[in-house]
Amino acid sequence: MARINFETCLRFVLQYEGGFVDHPRDPGGATNLGITRATLSAWRKRPVSVAEVRALSRVEAAAIYRANYWNPIGADALPAGVDLIAFDIAVNMGVGRAKAWLAATQNLAPRARLDSLSARRLSFWRRLRTWSVFGRGWSARGRACVMAANQLALQPRLQA
Repeated sequence: MARINFETCLRFVLQYEGGFVDHPRDPGGATNLGITRATLSAWRKRPVSVAEVRALSRVEAAAIYRANYWNPIGADALPAGVDLIAFDIAVNMGVGRAKAWLAATQNLAPRARLDSLSARRLSFWRRLRTWSVFGRGWSARGRACVMAANQLALQPRLQA
């Protein structure tokens, strides 16, 4: 049976993705609960307004996260902790990058895999042109994520 850790990982992600923002330097534009206007438009299969982004519910956001990020990276089958960091990478940097990095680290032990994924993410962030604007927050998020992932790796995993 598939192992379930989605809600725990979603709570972590929403600590950093929660709330409505529309930062002028963020290429994602209007975002609520980490869901951009473009993502919500694709989900609803029609253009949405900034007001609709602002009104996005946690329930709908969770459905989007599960369908668009969690399931595509196969997070239910990942070791505890690796699921969290991979999910956070998928949300913040894209599913394709998360899948590629998971494949590149698949032969590592879980704790070594966490360290490798964390290092890859930090290296990627530092190369972004928006590092000077968002780097401090990304670094804090990365440190918190690897700490939480290591804690999850030590806990028993729920079975479906």
